[in-house]
Amino acid sequence: MGTRADFYTNTKDMKWLGSIAWDGYPEGIEKNILDSKTEEEYIKNVDSFLAGRDDKTLPEQGWPWPWDNSNTTDYSYSFGEDKVLASCFGSYWFEPVEDRPDEEMDGEYPNFPDMKDIQNVSFGKNSGVIIVGIKQ
Repeated sequence: MGTRADFYTNTKDMKWLGSIAWDGYPEGIEKNILDSKTEEEYIKNVDSFLAGRDDKTLPEQGWPWPWDNSNTTDYSYSFGEDKVLASCFGSYWFEPVEDRPDEEMDGEYPNFPDMKDIQNVSFGKNSGVIIVGIKQ
């Protein structure tokens, strides 16, 4: 299965920008996104990143995951406190270019929006699921 990622505008309003099904860990995200200095720059960089991906899901396509919010997504990214922040499986926000979540640490936890009303789960290339079969 892929390492999924969801992208949001900021840590307060949390408007969903889109998701990817593969390589969603910080090292798989383009550096220009993680180094964004303003929310506007971050949104522009995320839009450009998503445009070039086959595994993306955009808001007009519906929420791609079988869970209701990003608490179950591998990584979520948002802009807050004048920098890009990440959450790993709903952990507190952390700086993805500097550190990783530590169970001993504590911080502000995200309040992800409920997406069940726009869910549109599929098992295509944007799902991150590998289905293996045997051809007879």
